[in-house]
Amino acid sequence: MAVDEPTILVVDDEADVTDLYATWLEDSYDVRRAYEGREALDMLDDEVDVVLLDRRMPGLSGDEVLAELRSRDLHSRVVMVTAVKPDFDIIDMGFDDYLVKPVSKDDLYTTVSGMLSRVEYDSQMQEYFSLASKLAVLETEKDEANLRDNERYQELKRDVERLREVADDSRENLQNHDDFVGAFQDLD
Repeated sequence: MAVDEPTILVVDDEADVTDLYATWLEDSYDVRRAYEGREALDMLDDEVDVVLLDRRMPGLSGDEVLAELRSRDLHSRVVMVTAVKPDFDIIDMGFDDYLVKPVSKDDLYTTVSGMLSRVEYDSQMQEYFSLASKLAVLETEKDEANLRDNERYQELKRDVERLREVADDSRENLQNHDDFVGAFQDLD
């Protein structure tokens, strides 16, 4: 891979899954592989653009890796790629997107590409995309009664709407209009 290619870190304790995802991506990106949380933390640096991170791993969980990554003030985009069904606890987590396994090659590629395009956006737009992703995941996985009765979800919904108004104001400044439109379509 050329030096200027984006760097993707794939982290999963199931070696077959890590290797599969890495194989899917390595023709287009510089891909690093980690088979457990501590190894992932050792590989994290400013060069890593996107982290594909499993949540449930023995030893250091994906949640703990994510918390450590954010405490290091690294600007990597993080996608949780996991069999763990999302619950309202994801609202407070610092990831950018959440994929529930099994994940297809096309979905993985599209998600990584979307994460790389977001690097160009300002922090408010990145926050909007992250919160909109959480909202979409919860609305897919939870029934209407649970959503209606959960105050954290209602607060998330208000935050997304507030940021959506900011995003509407700066919409014409986006270089990748399709990513922006896609985020709104996820909410409809």
